Amino acid sequence: MKTHTIFTTGLLAALAASGTSAFAQDTCAERGTLDEMYCDADGDLVADAPTDPALLKDPDTLVFAYTPVEDPAIYEDIWTPFIDHLEEVTGKDVQFFAVQSNSAEVEAMRSGRLHIAGFSTGPTPFAVNLAGVEPFAIMGSEDGQFGYKLQVYTQADSDIKEMADLKGKRVAHTSPTSNSGNQAPRALFPDLGVVPDQDYEVTYSGSHDQSMLGVVAGDYDAAPVASEVVDRMAERGLYDPAEVRIIWESDPFPTTSYGVAHDLAPELKKKIKEAFFSYDFTGTALGEEFSGVSKFVPITYKNQWAVIRQIQSANGVEYTPQGLAAE
Repeated sequence: MKTHTIFTTGLLAALAASGTSAFAQDTCAERGTLDEMYCDADGDLVADAPTDPALLKDPDTLVFAYTPVEDPAIYEDIWTPFIDHLEEVTGKDVQFFAVQSNSAEVEAMRSGRLHIAGFSTGPTPFAVNLAGVEPFAIMGSEDGQFGYKLQVYTQADSDIKEMADLKGKRVAHTSPTSNSGNQAPRALFPDLGVVPDQDYEVTYSGSHDQSMLGVVAGDYDAAPVASEVVDRMAERGLYDPAEVRIIWESDPFPTTSYGVAHDLAPELKKKIKEAFFSYDFTGTALGEEFSGVSKFVPITYKNQWAVIRQIQSANGVEYTPQGLAAE
């Protein structure tokens, strides 16, 4: 299995150029919020497969990426058994790409360099609308349950006891496109008595990992983070849970979505999905890393991402190259 790193420069120019290419479906009557490259005749909010069979792709080598993480090398090893399974079921070679940012991952899918990928909760709508991704799976438990919570952490000995105490404090958000790290806090916190950028100054840390480590180090007074990320950090001994304290947590949100490029051949899509849904996490590095889940469960973007779209709408998010590049 080969590993590559995707680097992107001039993201806005690249996305804008591809959006006006010869492949743009200008005759499409229904596309909703999708980029002009795509159509949505069936109203499921994701890009339809090309109607011209010549535009369907059936590559000999499939490229898979997982959402950007602090140490991509660790996750390459974790994903290796699954990639082996994916190769066996599809009959294709599969390469793992280590992406450096959400923007890079979306741009790679849009440009055709990426075929299968896991996208974080907040960036998933950008992947759907700008890159034609079709989300179909999420990690879940044996009974099909899935999700994570937005949690707000502070130091264990902090004088911050409730959300209103964040006023005047240093609070780390992750990145503008992150759901739990930015979008959800901006939509939900005002009803809890504190308005980001008004009651406290927002500092973008770059990732959930950095937000949490910054709280532990005292660089930030508090931070909203995704429970699944900080739980894995604690399990790897990256911080001591005794040093921090949760002051608030949300109801569950969907976790990372796993999707395919809209223009893959139907039979290939079917085999890819079969590989996901037939994979057993038991005894694998994937199962050990993502505790509490045991399999991939089916989802649809229209249903499971409705709450995320609502949060992003409340924040005035637009699924444009400029919105994505603001990360």
